[in-house]
Amino acid sequence: MPTLTVRHLDDNLVRRLRIRAAEHGRSAEAEHREILRAALAGPNLQTVRKETAERLAAFRSRTAGRASDSVTALLSESRSGRLRALRDGGNGS
Repeated sequence: MPTLTVRHLDDNLVRRLRIRAAEHGRSAEAEHREILRAALAGPNLQTVRKETAERLAAFRSRTAGRASDSVTALLSESRSGRLRALRDGGNGS
């Protein structure tokens, strides 16, 4: 089984890891493994999609009614500006 070495940890972080491990009746190493497992297992894809959709809906409701240029218009304006700069001998930035 592979070994993972983590260097340069803050003393306070290591102390908190040891306390947490003791609270769960594990060694610091076992607690570290559990923390990594839980963090990397993460939520399932359906949960992530649902949460993302909810955040997007909330954003849309917060920004509803705000006028903004379309992406197409912004790109066209940017391209026109670069083209004018090139024609005028500039560098286009």
